Amino acid sequence: MNQTDSTLPTSPPSAAAAAAAPKRQLTLFDSTCIIVGIIIGAGIYETTPLIASNVPGPLGLIGVWVLGGVLSLVGALCYVELANMYPEQGGDYVYLNRAFGRPVGFVFAWAQLWVVRPGSIGAMAFIFARYANVLWPLDQWMPALGGAESTQVARIVYAVAAVAVLSAINVLGVPMGKWTQNLLTTVKVLGLGAVVVVGQLFASPPVPPVPAAPRTGSLDFGLAMIFVLFAYGGWNEMAYVGAEVRDPRRNILRALLLGTVAVGVCYILISLAFLNSLGFEGVCNPQKGVAADVLRQGLGDWAQRAISLLICISALGAINGQIFTGARIYYAMGKEHQLFARLGRWSPRLGTPVWSLLIQAVITLALVVGFGLAKSGKDPNATGFDSMVIFTTPVFWIFMVLVGLSLFQLRDLVPNAARPYRVFFYPFTPFILCVSSLFMAYRGVMWAYNQRSYEAYWAIGLVVVGLLMCIYDPKPTAEPPRPNEPSG
Repeated sequence: MNQTDSTLPTSPPSAAAAAAAPKRQLTLFDSTCIIVGIIIGAGIYETTPLIASNVPGPLGLIGVWVLGGVLSLVGALCYVELANMYPEQGGDYVYLNRAFGRPVGFVFAWAQLWVVRPGSIGAMAFIFARYANVLWPLDQWMPALGGAESTQVARIVYAVAAVAVLSAINVLGVPMGKWTQNLLTTVKVLGLGAVVVVGQLFASPPVPPVPAAPRTGSLDFGLAMIFVLFAYGGWNEMAYVGAEVRDPRRNILRALLLGTVAVGVCYILISLAFLNSLGFEGVCNPQKGVAADVLRQGLGDWAQRAISLLICISALGAINGQIFTGARIYYAMGKEHQLFARLGRWSPRLGTPVWSLLIQAVITLALVVGFGLAKSGKDPNATGFDSMVIFTTPVFWIFMVLVGLSLFQLRDLVPNAARPYRVFFYPFTPFILCVSSLFMAYRGVMWAYNQRSYEAYWAIGLVVVGLLMCIYDPKPTAEPPRPNEPSG
């Protein structure tokens, strides 16, 4: 499956370029930081009030976080079997390719390139932009614009800068990308710990304490789970960099389990801190944001700036991790599809998939600017973050259903293949992954429909284009292993 540039109408590649390939340089700590850094973005701060508003009380809030953690762990267990069968670059692309054939793998990679990955990166970029503009307002430099318009433009500028700078860092080499990820992840976990400590030990409970009455009527468990699993999103990212993990047989399993469990524990602890400090109604209706309200109670008014900085760092960690792993999907696609052969080049000098990183950055920046400037749907207060989540959610979960089905398919096609790890409680574990993902795909589609959101139509249209391109897909640059010839 070695890819050369001979399929392109350009000069033949050098021997170094032809031999360039990913190197196994990610340790267990690096791998765990990628998972934790991507999952713990700023979702926990942004989505907690939305989740609380759609559950009946404090136990419901903790319950959906626990359920989200269990479902994420179930998915991680399924991924460990697949990732150990095929410890290659590309993750889901490889599994779908081997289980269902080139067209399915191609459409997945296409959807990741145009919808899922830039939408996920863009959502985090808008969260970063919102809080960066609190710390260093750019609005004051735009007197010609009105208040709302200047804030909108300022956030777009910050979002664009975050994507561009972190993409450039990842282009410069794997060490640069992983060190950046390790630093950002360490800082954000320490910051989360500080919020938990302040919320549990220093912040006074609401006075007088008013018990939250059970609520009914406008509650929406499905919508709550959309935001819960958005906050947990990223537990599968380790699979995309399988070819760069040292001792993949052991470290992929450890990183997936350690990362997913650690995040679940963090989310439950911080939710308990929010409830202890603000009460349930305070979590549903924060004044400045749940974490800012907690720190302000415990430490004073300057806490708003402190939490804004923490959220900026958290969002940057998620952006960097998704940029790092996402480019590996297109690299894998480029290795097997002539039309995208340029994406399958691995720079011998920088040691990164430069073209994949650059194309990913360009598409993401276009979506950030487009969704940042446009207004859509029936909600006049919708933000770029909302647009990105609506844009990505249905497509992401549809392909997650297929990944779950691929485990069944590969068990049937290659029953005697080497499987260093077999998922516990098969077939119930992948069945739970498939059913829960199908439910989330349905809820995502209905949410987009109810919002009358044009973003969902764009996403569907782009996936349809990918399906049509399968018809005209030229001969692959390299044939993938047949089902009875698994790699790894």
